[in-house]
Amino acid sequence: MRVPIPRDRVHVRPLVVLGLAAVVLATLGALRGLPPTADDADGSPRAAGAVGAVSPTAPPAPICGSRGLQGPAQPPAEAVVVRPTDNLPLVVSQSPPGTTFWLAAGVHRLGLTAYDSVRPHDGDRFVGAPGAVLDGDGTNLYAFTGDAADVTVSHLTIERFGQTTDNRNQGVVNHDSAPGWVVEHNTVRLNGGAGVFLGTGSVVRHNCLDRNGQYGFSAFLPAGPKDVVLHHNEISGNNTAGWEERVDGCGCTGGGKFWATDGADITDNWVHHNAGPGLWADNNNTGFTISGNLIEHNDSEGLMYETSYNAAVVGNTFVGNGTVKGPRNPGFPTPAVYISESGGDPRAGDRHSDELLIADNLFIDNWGGVVAWENADRYAGSPANPTADTTLVNPDVATFDACADPDLIGTQPYYDDCRWKAQHVHVRDNRFDFDPAALGERCTPANICGVSGVFSNFGTFPPHSPFQGLVVEQAVTHDQDNRWWDNSYRGPWSFMAMEAGPLISWEDWTGDPFDQDAGSSFAG
Repeated sequence: MRVPIPRDRVHVRPLVVLGLAAVVLATLGALRGLPPTADDADGSPRAAGAVGAVSPTAPPAPICGSRGLQGPAQPPAEAVVVRPTDNLPLVVSQSPPGTTFWLAAGVHRLGLTAYDSVRPHDGDRFVGAPGAVLDGDGTNLYAFTGDAADVTVSHLTIERFGQTTDNRNQGVVNHDSAPGWVVEHNTVRLNGGAGVFLGTGSVVRHNCLDRNGQYGFSAFLPAGPKDVVLHHNEISGNNTAGWEERVDGCGCTGGGKFWATDGADITDNWVHHNAGPGLWADNNNTGFTISGNLIEHNDSEGLMYETSYNAAVVGNTFVGNGTVKGPRNPGFPTPAVYISESGGDPRAGDRHSDELLIADNLFIDNWGGVVAWENADRYAGSPANPTADTTLVNPDVATFDACADPDLIGTQPYYDDCRWKAQHVHVRDNRFDFDPAALGERCTPANICGVSGVFSNFGTFPPHSPFQGLVVEQAVTHDQDNRWWDNSYRGPWSFMAMEAGPLISWEDWTGDPFDQDAGSSFAG
């Protein structure tokens, strides 16, 4: 059976209280004797990405509402004290670069127009006293703007910048994605758009990124940010505006999104109850380490890695993801980890360049498991691809225009280098636990619940495409080194292989011709 390519939709639902998942994780922790994730003694992220990483077995200590968000009760030495009655943008503009500003307790506002904001100088530091709130009052769109480098923002509550539906694809903190910013120990909530933007060298850690209109965070620059860190944040309840429903198929929602980012460490975060995917890396990202995170109860996929390269997804726990999108997405899996046209290629960067590794993760009662998918009709220059970009593997030759040329796409190197490929995807040493009863009566094989797989669609478009028919189905399933092995399954799992739509059994998945999950165990 041929099925149409699904158009992802995200549906908003009320933020719910953690319950069963926390009990399950705590129980597993007691049984396995494994500690929850923690930082090193100096508060920096632990080394991540090593094989054998330990997945979290209990929710981390909440960041939102915690005492760790409170700043110093007295101003740091030589700090400029800013009272709620002072004009903070004016005080900053009149101070030299590298100034430390201590915001006293109370509500600080920035002005009466939409574009009143703080424009730091290089090296400025903003530190909030306990109870210091920077409030946009629904009028100001952005809190911190400009291109100043190496700015630190800490211990502030930053809220109500823009209305819920303002600021689409824009950020409130570091609006212009300036380099080297450190954003730590803040509550960034109830803003339009993204709470925080990450530029090159940005570190975002120990923050509460909660109930923002579009994302908790986003990493974006026209040329792509590099070397970003997202560590030990609580990222919850974001996309309150329901952007997928407002702009059909925008692909612009969730806990947070990375665009064209070269190098990211995403460690020890708690990503939960977001309307959309938990974490989404979209379009020419490469060199990602995603480790030690608890990703649970997001409406859509827990992690999407799309048209991107070279990642290690190790030692994470995924619980209850996809339960809103899953039953509304018939014919196509809604997995906890969705690998879409992504894989390993050393030409896209040295970090994790040999594979896209998914290892040592714990999966509990998600709508689906791990899916590696490649759309036969999608390549650079194809009308089926929504961007005007080309791939990272040979961009000077396989340009967008060259890939769009009907006379070139069927020849080398364009035939290979114009495609984002699901290749060298290695899924091993993971534990997949699945109880349909925990997901409700709509969790059935007809609704593609409890499914993992590697597959494509029957190629049909555009008319000059050399990838029509079974070409990509054969490649992604048999020829591109996508392999599962040494995993543990509990529950009535099904699988998709080769073609989108039909489900196959464990015996078919592990037998000829698919030969997947060698050395794995299955307790159905």
